[in-house]
Amino acid sequence: MKYHTLGNTGLLVSELALGTMTFSSGQGVYKHIGNVGQAGADELVKASFDAGINFFDTADVYSDGESESTLGQSFRNLGIPRKDIVLASKVYTRMGPGRNDVGASRKHIMDGVEASLKRLNTDYLDLYQIHANDSVTPVEETMRALHDLVTQGKVRYIGVSNWQAWKIAKALGVSDNKNLNRFASLQAYYSLAGRDLERELVPLLEAEKMGLLVWSPLAGGILSGRFTRENQNPSGSRRTDFDFPIVDKARVWNIVDVLQPIAEAHGVSPARIALAWLLSKPVVTSVIIGAKRLDQLNDNLAAAELVLYPDEIRQLDEVSTLPREYPGWMLDTQGADRLQPIDLWENVTGN
Repeated sequence: MKYHTLGNTGLLVSELALGTMTFSSGQGVYKHIGNVGQAGADELVKASFDAGINFFDTADVYSDGESESTLGQSFRNLGIPRKDIVLASKVYTRMGPGRNDVGASRKHIMDGVEASLKRLNTDYLDLYQIHANDSVTPVEETMRALHDLVTQGKVRYIGVSNWQAWKIAKALGVSDNKNLNRFASLQAYYSLAGRDLERELVPLLEAEKMGLLVWSPLAGGILSGRFTRENQNPSGSRRTDFDFPIVDKARVWNIVDVLQPIAEAHGVSPARIALAWLLSKPVVTSVIIGAKRLDQLNDNLAAAELVLYPDEIRQLDEVSTLPREYPGWMLDTQGADRLQPIDLWENVTGN
């Protein structure tokens, strides 16, 4: 298992993280995602920790807090020292019927962290993330509340999930201007079937030295190997009832057509190839994997040991490449004339 710093910090996190959305009794939308009880959760946490994973991700909304409670109990049942794990949770989504039981307001953040700490049975979170965009709360209010949690010692680092690039940039500007803690990372959807974040978010992350934590790396299971052009709706798949995240199915089957032969050549599952492709991307800090069963987890864990050949990465890059959109194609067109003299000058001078 490899470890990377979380953005521009000194915190080391494993390149694979265990996501715990499947830990719960499976109520509401989560009944389509997983129904892993305490014994099953203990088994998955132990296997992950033994494989070198030190990074565990959850959220208050996962089965109305049951995921957090189950994960916290697993650490206690297994006797895993708190100092040996990096524990992340999230706040934003509705957690009650009240008008202020949702959002990124100071009130909801402060209420949310106390509830999460209690369910996880811990004094602090290593990473606390705003789970979604709040179109009502001013960015400065959100950032100041998170800063105060760091000052109070209840949170060590802060992050964000599912925000637009412009709003993350604005939040970073507010933090710099007001001398507040900055976002260390973005948790975002990224997969062979969904590379949209490469347009605006990846350049922002690289420029601001933020970490990228990937959710749904198998695009809701559509890259797992069960889905093919000939069998687009396999029985027992959660996508039958919960078709998420959104993907362009026509593009997906082209990707799967390339993915399968590469997997066969390595003698592994297509899922392992899809994960290895993500791990080959320098912008990726950690890929969050989730599982219902130990065999699924073990297959995903093995992706950390798989190295793809350059030609295989090229094939996967090409078949999954994004359609060109404005202003990207215009930036390339106009920028070529500006960069060419620089390249020529560097070749002449050696500088």
